[in-house]
Amino acid sequence: MKEDLINIKNQAIARISDCQSLNELEEIRIDLFGRSGIFTNASKNITKVATEDRKQYGITLNEVKTTILDLLTEKKNHINSNVRTWFDPTIPGEKQDLGHLHMVTNAINEISEVFTKIGFTRVRYPEVEYDYFAFGALNFPDNHPARDDWETFFVEAPASSQYGPMLLTPHTSSGQIREMLANKPPIRMINIAKCYRRQMDVSHYPMFHQFEGLVVDKNISITHLRGTIDYFAKNFFGENRTTRLRPYHFQFTEPSFEVDISCNVCSGKGCKLCKEGWLEIGGAGMVHPNVLKNCGVDPKKYSGFAFGWGVERVSMMKSGLSIPDIRLLYSSDLRVLKQL
Repeated sequence: MKEDLINIKNQAIARISDCQSLNELEEIRIDLFGRSGIFTNASKNITKVATEDRKQYGITLNEVKTTILDLLTEKKNHINSNVRTWFDPTIPGEKQDLGHLHMVTNAINEISEVFTKIGFTRVRYPEVEYDYFAFGALNFPDNHPARDDWETFFVEAPASSQYGPMLLTPHTSSGQIREMLANKPPIRMINIAKCYRRQMDVSHYPMFHQFEGLVVDKNISITHLRGTIDYFAKNFFGENRTTRLRPYHFQFTEPSFEVDISCNVCSGKGCKLCKEGWLEIGGAGMVHPNVLKNCGVDPKKYSGFAFGWGVERVSMMKSGLSIPDIRLLYSSDLRVLKQL
């Protein structure tokens, strides 16, 4: 009787191995395990087995059943994997993800739009500049550290007898000089451009972008500066963000201020990022009388304010963005670059 079970198993294995379709496989299953199937009848024959052989017969019966069922399942999966999935070639393909403008480009466009709404004119001035426009006319003394080789990128080119050596502009403030030399007040300009400094860490990069604002007119005061800063902050960062001015020193403004904005992480309460609830944006102040004089503007008749902030820096402080390191903006890390 045990030999009959072995024969059933061997025959079943052979039939299943030669099977080529699911329909044929189903016929084999019914032929083996159906109501009148071969294996079903063999199971019923256990009553005819001698008492002393029934235990071994039952063990063999279960082993044969398990082997055949496993083989049926394996063959079914194999046939399914080889069946070609139905495909309609007339169905339109899936569209590829479209790229978008770089985060810095988006920020520049947004900054420009904010200031255009309040009457500022977008201007552009050279990235390769002369010392006079970058430092001299901005009230920097000859021995100022910013004019050192370790702070500024100087260009190997003949120096101008009038304007001094050539350099990569370290700030957009040089645009203030060119703007006032080219135009008479009233002036309301925004200059957005690349700048270059010998610095590189989590918050500095050798090449970065700044936007420089300049307003020169009669009776311009700090209140105009503060109002402009608040308008920009609420339109660029969000209505819930607030700013503050801290006294500081810049060569080309007097009085001068550092501008802070409430932290977007803790809403000004204080956290690991900001420590005391504020994040530094950049500098601002009233245009120094000497700078006005250098540009042929009478400081007794006109006054003005200016501010210069990094585009990357303000982008890092914008609500909803995660940019822990400014260098990531110029990497290929899509986790950063996919942010808008």
